[in-house]
Amino acid sequence: MDNLQAERIESLKAGIISSLSFTFSQVLAIIFNNFWLAEKYEFLFAEEITTEVEWLERVAIALLTGFLFGVTYRHLVRSEQNSHLKDGAVLAFGIVRGLALIEAQLSATISIWLLGILVVQSILSFFVARLVLDRALKGKIVKPLTNFSLTQTDNRLGSFPE
Repeated sequence: MDNLQAERIESLKAGIISSLSFTFSQVLAIIFNNFWLAEKYEFLFAEEITTEVEWLERVAIALLTGFLFGVTYRHLVRSEQNSHLKDGAVLAFGIVRGLALIEAQLSATISIWLLGILVVQSILSFFVARLVLDRALKGKIVKPLTNFSLTQTDNRLGSFPE
């Protein structure tokens, strides 16, 4: 198996691991919102999920989002131990997802508290995915992206004439 194919498999593994951990934390957040927060605070009823289709939609979106985060995170951090880079990836994904949730809810009369909760839950879910993925990288379940593999990929794509 060539190096490029091996890197694709490692990215797929990172995506799957991240996808499952992100989805797990999102399901916990949904359960928390539905069965605890919505019961105690009326302004959170807008976020309550009531049908199986809504559950399936949320889980499918979480699976895809977590997968994309895992693949991107593996390529971003490579073999670096820079915690600012890792934190920045989590915050970037979490804030963008949180702001997208806010934008989708702008037409509704939703409390600023609910919007804040959604952003924080999004950031926490990406943080959980990061911790699980860091553990997988450290335990050699997923191999980090190496500079060698990047050079091989660049050579296959061609280079600009000098």
